[in-house]
Amino acid sequence: MVHLMLVNMMERKYMMNTHTTLYQRHGNYIPRVAAIHDLCGYGKCSLGVAIPVLSAAGCDVCSVPTALFSSHTKYPVFAMHDTTNFLPEFLDAWQSCPVDLDAVYSGFLGSAEQVDIIKRVWNEYPHALRVVDPVMGDAGVMYPTYTPELCEAMKSLVADSTILTPNLTEASILTGIPYEGQQVSDSTIDKILHELHAMGAQHVCLKGILSAEKPCSITNIISSADGNRSSVESELLPYMLHGTGDLFASCLTAAVMAGKTLLESVEFASMFVIESMKITGDQPEFEMRGVSFETQLWRVAELLHTTSL
Repeated sequence: MVHLMLVNMMERKYMMNTHTTLYQRHGNYIPRVAAIHDLCGYGKCSLGVAIPVLSAAGCDVCSVPTALFSSHTKYPVFAMHDTTNFLPEFLDAWQSCPVDLDAVYSGFLGSAEQVDIIKRVWNEYPHALRVVDPVMGDAGVMYPTYTPELCEAMKSLVADSTILTPNLTEASILTGIPYEGQQVSDSTIDKILHELHAMGAQHVCLKGILSAEKPCSITNIISSADGNRSSVESELLPYMLHGTGDLFASCLTAAVMAGKTLLESVEFASMFVIESMKITGDQPEFEMRGVSFETQLWRVAELLHTTSL
């Protein structure tokens, strides 16, 4: 497919630098991105975030719903419907249509068997860029719908990921390195990133790192398998919100598909999340409703019309 810089596995191995453009837009072509996430009725996360953000970046979003939720899982009561048994038929139907993909962006999974669904999509669209947001937990706690079996299965997605976006909790689950909180030493960060690359991740964005020396900042570190590393600092707000990880990964993917470098994409995603969180703080019941990003989508659309961020 002529629209991709990533044509085969051999080319993937050489595109390691954080300043590298992982996807090149061509003319008026609209790239197609499979978004493999759950769909949440209330509380903005997963497909409810990925679809508008990627669409604003000029992407054709091909949704693969891994589960249906009445609300996000921070609410004490929620209903969930696992779509695992439906997905093989869902993807079989795609094979009878002229569906092709330029990227596969996966997030929350409803069961361990859905890891095989992602691998099937990878195998059927081998040229597609692979973004894996290993949504498993936060603040040292695994999400309530996740099982040890599912977390173990998630590890197998690391090996063939183009971009992996774990927070420190998820990185701990994936690597087996004990969770030490969000304030971690440089040596621990080195150990985590080394292990994730050893597992096969080409590029890693390790999210949500705090420092006692910089109490008003939060840092995301971008690392590539060749040892190239960059960091992006953002303002640390006095509150946390459900769905910021989904918004971050969606914005990162949107920027990559707009032709930005990985470093530029992380800078954009970091900025977008913080600006959206500030707006969210002005909303009623803001701590539960999810990130209010809607009025900021113009920033995503501008990615297609700017040469630098």
